[in-house]
Amino acid sequence: MHTNRRATAIAGTLVIVGMIAGALSIVPVIEEPRHLALISEHESQVVVGAVAQAIMIPAYVGFALCLYPALRAENETLSLGFLGFRLIAATFHFLGVIILPLFLVLGHAFTRAAASDAADLELLDELLRTARDLVNHVALIISLGLGDLLLFRILWRSRSVPRWLSGWGFLGIALAMSASFLVLLGLTDVVTPLYLAMNAPLGLQTVVFALWLLAEGLAASTSTTAHRHG
Repeated sequence: MHTNRRATAIAGTLVIVGMIAGALSIVPVIEEPRHLALISEHESQVVVGAVAQAIMIPAYVGFALCLYPALRAENETLSLGFLGFRLIAATFHFLGVIILPLFLVLGHAFTRAAASDAADLELLDELLRTARDLVNHVALIISLGLGDLLLFRILWRSRSVPRWLSGWGFLGIALAMSASFLVLLGLTDVVTPLYLAMNAPLGLQTVVFALWLLAEGLAASTSTTAHRHG
């Protein structure tokens, strides 16, 4: 039990680290209109964003690895699925890290380009920005969401955390994934009140879940306890 509490405390800490890194991975200059002309002046934003997103990779995967032994005791198949989706999400995070420096390349080329080449660079920039949105806000969110559905399914059945917290997770994941599909279909953009509002419940639930792991950990389920006593 001591090892389990330590693991869940580390998992909760990694969630907080991942959320802070996620906030730092936002690059405001990329969201500005005609931002290619501004990127060279705000190069540090892009560098910080790439480093922050890189930090999210071990934070997200480490969270799953810390919880995996306890989850496996409840349901090995679902826990493997959860871990697998976290690894898929880590791959998309890595793609996001790679994409960001490409904006610097385009920005530097734009400042030196002739007027006839500027339009081509702006087209490439728009394609790159769309690709980044699809990676970070569609592929990544959906892979994380599918994995977390398995996580909260295990926690719901085992009652390792209160069911209101697991239920809140289900609702938040459903809203966040729906927002990603809206982005995929072109029905909303990433930096819009609708998209942010649909992701807010999951963001708040993630904070509460992290604090719960830090303070309480995962309770042993009735079935696991009975098996141990038997």
